Amino acid sequence: MQSESHVLWWNAFKQGDWDAFTALYGEFYELLNNYGRKFTQDADLIQDVVHDLFVRLWTTRTRLGDPASVKNYLYKALRSALFRKIQSLSKFVELDNASGGFTVNFIPDASFRQEEQELRSQVIALVNTLPARQQEIIFLRFYEGMSYEEIAVMMDINMSSTYKLLYKALDNLQKVSDKRFLTILSVLFFLSKSFSKKMLIPEG
Repeated sequence: MQSESHVLWWNAFKQGDWDAFTALYGEFYELLNNYGRKFTQDADLIQDVVHDLFVRLWTTRTRLGDPASVKNYLYKALRSALFRKIQSLSKFVELDNASGGFTVNFIPDASFRQEEQELRSQVIALVNTLPARQQEIIFLRFYEGMSYEEIAVMMDINMSSTYKLLYKALDNLQKVSDKRFLTILSVLFFLSKSFSKKMLIPEG
């Protein structure tokens, strides 16, 4: 769901409003760093790429369009920039934990009971057994609440491939879940609904 404040900041920033630009930076800096850690644990590398992304946004602001979702636009831009940086650096040095893979990190949430925390942790562990792109589509669909259309744009694949990739990911989860697949699905859908509810809570 596109935030009205994001749209206002984006439009003002494109007109050269520095305050709007810093508002966007403050809103998305940590989110982008957290998203970057899904691909590499090199915090300095992620931070550099995030900073470079915002510098590029400012210097090219007059040529930017109006994305359907500012957040998704920035996620996709960071993903592409981070992959390019990792591939570039890998030609010269051996990068620790920066292979361009994908890992869904489990972050405890105090609003859940201990049993729910443990179940969520178990689901994350199972998701992390999947190939990188299958992990990514699970993350985008259930943890970020993106639509199939948004995922297709984010991952640079067509709609048919999006459906097939998610089906393959869920099929593989079923194979490794030891008859707990329905439980896993309920956790994933619960996370997706929780995300949607949070997005609908008015700011302030």
